[in-house]
Amino acid sequence: MLIQVYNGHILTPEGWIDGGSVIIEDSRIKEVSKSSRQMDGMDKRIDAHGMHVVPGGIDLHCHGGGGCDFQECKPESFNTVAQTHLRHGTTAIYATLSSSQLHMMEQACQTCDELMRDPRSTIMGMHMEGPYLNPSRAGAQMPEVIRIPDPAEYKHIVEDFDCMRRWDTAPELPGAVEMGRYLTSKGVIAAIAHTAAEYYDVWNAWEAGYKLATHFYNAMPGFHNVREFKHAGTVESIYLLNDMAVEVIADGIHVPATLLNLVYHIKGVERTALCTDALAVTDSDSEHAFDPRVIIEDGVCKLSDRSALAGSIATMDRLIKTMVRVVDVPLHDAVRMASETPARIMGIYDRKGSLQRGKDADILLLDSDINLRGVFSMGEFVKGSDRIAPAEIVPRDYPVTGS
Repeated sequence: MLIQVYNGHILTPEGWIDGGSVIIEDSRIKEVSKSSRQMDGMDKRIDAHGMHVVPGGIDLHCHGGGGCDFQECKPESFNTVAQTHLRHGTTAIYATLSSSQLHMMEQACQTCDELMRDPRSTIMGMHMEGPYLNPSRAGAQMPEVIRIPDPAEYKHIVEDFDCMRRWDTAPELPGAVEMGRYLTSKGVIAAIAHTAAEYYDVWNAWEAGYKLATHFYNAMPGFHNVREFKHAGTVESIYLLNDMAVEVIADGIHVPATLLNLVYHIKGVERTALCTDALAVTDSDSEHAFDPRVIIEDGVCKLSDRSALAGSIATMDRLIKTMVRVVDVPLHDAVRMASETPARIMGIYDRKGSLQRGKDADILLLDSDINLRGVFSMGEFVKGSDRIAPAEIVPRDYPVTGS
């Protein structure tokens, strides 16, 4: 089938095309044209009415949505989460498992392997957030399953399942450096998470292959004193390593707008990816989170004792809109951080992350207020994506100057 999406404001790697067209052939982009002329031979034509036509979002950190969590390990739960986020603009998703026992990790990987055999699946792989984390920075992770890296365990998961794409670890733990070298040798992304690491811990991790910081600013220390002496925390150490990328939960709550702006200015578009870190309650009729320890308050998930944030209820459309409307980032940069950068980090930029000939036809339509008005996944229009309510955003926490 040939589909022409015409009269759009199209974002390409070379910049915006005003009044152009995207030609979709089956599941791929056949052509991105500067012309809005209605072409012959099309099976379907869609007038974008001047809306922004941008690449689909890639969420490299998501736990759940639609009332389901990837920890349920069932195909129907995986599909519910993926479809929920797809309607909100996530056209590629990595299934994130919180710290778990080995049997749950195996079950989740088995399900992920099965679903990834479908070439149209939006599930791109498995992401383990733990269980090799620092207990002092556990946040909402289950403390009873947190442990130090076990080579027999993680090698089994990586080598016996096809879906493993990323593993998060506290780099100061015994064996974490060796784990980073192993993961990198197997093509699995090694990321720093839930950590009390200081500069040399982060440096050693980077040397061992850790190239990503998980939900930057969350579950990691910044500048602090050890008695009378000042120490750079994990945050400053990551800033000092220019080549280390970060993911940020850009809901405006987990990381306030001032700090999101700082990340954007220091790390830049090429080293900053937006992620949801969404939990099961996201876009769900239920007011209860999958984890009974978690409450929903102030537009975010928290531990019930309010000692820590526990994940988000954000969706991809909200991330993009928050970066534009609250953080004052140009739309093209916000979109790139939601699509191109995560695609490059996860090694799938050859097929996703930009609107280019031959790539998967994963496309979003955004109106002038940065509200999502339509989603194409592998060339198919996603039902219900044109009826998504406008994304809620939090107030800006700093004045805008010079704009």
